[in-house]
Amino acid sequence: MQRLELFNPFNAPVYFEETLNSTMDVSRELAAAGEPSGTVIVANSQNAGRGRIRKRAWESEKNANLLFTILLRYPSIETIPVALTLRAGLAVVLAIEEFAPALCGRAKVKWPNDIMLGAKKAVGILAEADGGTVHLGIGINVAQKSFSEPLESKATSIALAAGMDIPADNRFTLLEQIICKLECGLANSVKAADWRSRLDLRLYKKGESVTFIEGGAESGNSHTGRLIGIGLGGELLIEENGEISSFITGELKAIYGEGGC
Repeated sequence: MQRLELFNPFNAPVYFEETLNSTMDVSRELAAAGEPSGTVIVANSQNAGRGRIRKRAWESEKNANLLFTILLRYPSIETIPVALTLRAGLAVVLAIEEFAPALCGRAKVKWPNDIMLGAKKAVGILAEADGGTVHLGIGINVAQKSFSEPLESKATSIALAAGMDIPADNRFTLLEQIICKLECGLANSVKAADWRSRLDLRLYKKGESVTFIEGGAESGNSHTGRLIGIGLGGELLIEENGEISSFITGELKAIYGEGGC
């Protein structure tokens, strides 16, 4: 693996490989080898990348996007920061706003683990834990300009959404910004503690009517109401018929109002 000379506030290496089966799998190997917290593995392409819902495809053009996993170590599973995936999503949105200012106000965190640019998905996030060791996988469409059916109606990239050309090497500038936002956003500090209020401003479909599928995608247990925010533990809060319900698993399956999901 090649080591990239990028700034990493975790004081850990950033590795690059042209093609991997999965950066998540390599992150596990790096953890077993004793690499420190904050170690990053980036790939130009993956043969067996995975998402929260495994049957869904993730299309990524070589030399155009960011596919990486960051290894995070905590003393125990109890000390993993609450709502880590959502806070990672917030860090990515903040980095995108810095990287492409034209997208300020348009990049949103869709509960529980996607980033939307307008009505289309641009980022997927997956966190897997082994005790206190977390492997945080992130896939970002950065410079890709086209997608095949049926993804073209659902997926976008920073370049497409911002109407800009992004040179291939600029992906790594964005990666540095994301790592810095992650280190700050997951720290035990006052600034990190305000993640809910910062996320609230960037929460996809907040204040709008949504349909939510509780549990598994095929559960059929749907709820329709107004999305009002995020709870202290990262749970989704929906107001139905004057009562507030909280959910820890499920998916925003259908949206009523502007845009779609």
